[in-house]
Amino acid sequence: MESEETEGRTLVQVISEKYSPENFPYCRGPGVGVVIRSSPQGSPVKDRLNLPRILVLDSCGITEAGDEEEVATFCAHVVELDLSHNQLKDWGEISKILSNIPNLDFLNLSMNPLRGSSLEPGAAEAFSGLRRLVLNNTHVTWDMVHTLTREILELEELFLCLNEYESVSVSSIPCPSLRLLHITDNQLQNWAEVRKLGLIYPGLVSLILANNSLSSIHEPEDSLLRLFPNLRSINLHNSGLCCWEDIEKLNFFPKLQEVRVMGIPLLQPYTDQERRYLMVAQLPHVTVLNGSVVTNGEREDAERFFIRYHLDCPEDELPQRCLGWSEQAL
Repeated sequence: MESEETEGRTLVQVISEKYSPENFPYCRGPGVGVVIRSSPQGSPVKDRLNLPRILVLDSCGITEAGDEEEVATFCAHVVELDLSHNQLKDWGEISKILSNIPNLDFLNLSMNPLRGSSLEPGAAEAFSGLRRLVLNNTHVTWDMVHTLTREILELEELFLCLNEYESVSVSSIPCPSLRLLHITDNQLQNWAEVRKLGLIYPGLVSLILANNSLSSIHEPEDSLLRLFPNLRSINLHNSGLCCWEDIEKLNFFPKLQEVRVMGIPLLQPYTDQERRYLMVAQLPHVTVLNGSVVTNGEREDAERFFIRYHLDCPEDELPQRCLGWSEQAL
């Protein structure tokens, strides 16, 4: 026998059940009272739902919007909506929901089966008020991502994790408002794909690339200066970087201050202390490494260790950070 979740439910049904007076009395908390006229004899108190401004409706078996007038009645005041782990397959249904929530700022659609679904022209306008959008493990296409970002003119945060991306599709219209991009746990191997993110999202301040298979950073230094001009933080945990030259290239991002890079092949031969010192020395302008602030004393110790570590290296094998350093630094 199929469960109710398998059969699917509407957003309206789920709200009515979760926030009914029996489950969520209207007299509790700061929620907004919404009168539901279930019958002519209904009591205004008994038939009132107490709806918070932040609606968490994850794992409820939602497949469609339901009556749009009721969505508007329930959700006129809602600013955050979590619809993760539901069964929404149609962007059209999602558009119906959003077109009736005028104040929505945050939307989480993670774990909904949206692979291959697209949106009719004009329907993306319903998403225009969002500032934060989470599309993890939805397998949403890049074309659909670009359709949305063209309408969301003030989008600041975008989450595209676990979508099996092997490549990045460039949009003809960039999204300059985006500040934070989470694109972890995908299959991006070539820097040529990562650099496209700089073209699409030129205003990026934070780029989270952890758990991708990025093997190197192939980019001329002068190009790196222009590619991510506003980037302050980058996360390369568990990537495939195996050369110090790749680490050195991070110095050419002009505003980079925070780097997270653990679990890479390059650092495997070293102890934890050696890793820390070598990374600090290679990144002289980075102030936060792997979540810990780099103090002045630590930087001095790291640079001394770095020079000693490379004393016996032939000059043509010395890392760029060693060149020009005097033995007086010892």
